[in-house]
Amino acid sequence: MKVRIFKPSKSTMQSGHGKSDQWIIEADTTSGKKAEPLMGWTSSTDTLGQIRMAFETKEAAIAFAEKKGWQYIVATDKARKVRPRNYGDNFRYVPPKETATK
Repeated sequence: MKVRIFKPSKSTMQSGHGKSDQWIIEADTTSGKKAEPLMGWTSSTDTLGQIRMAFETKEAAIAFAEKKGWQYIVATDKARKVRPRNYGDNFRYVPPKETATK
């Protein structure tokens, strides 16, 4: 079984970074999804797509996958770039760049 190990990004609906410090293991689904003919809901025959397990560290998630004998892919953690901002910078004068004309 193939699994993906990643650290989730924060939700767009939250301003803080709560619950984004854990590492998640998700199984890669092998079968495709299809629409059910009666209700139109999306269904699949693969129940592994419903499983998500959370771990405190990346190493713990990797150790669990290796213990179970799963093939895994570790997605790199994208570091957040914090650019310090100040309200006064909105009104600061920045002189235009001079162009060299000959």
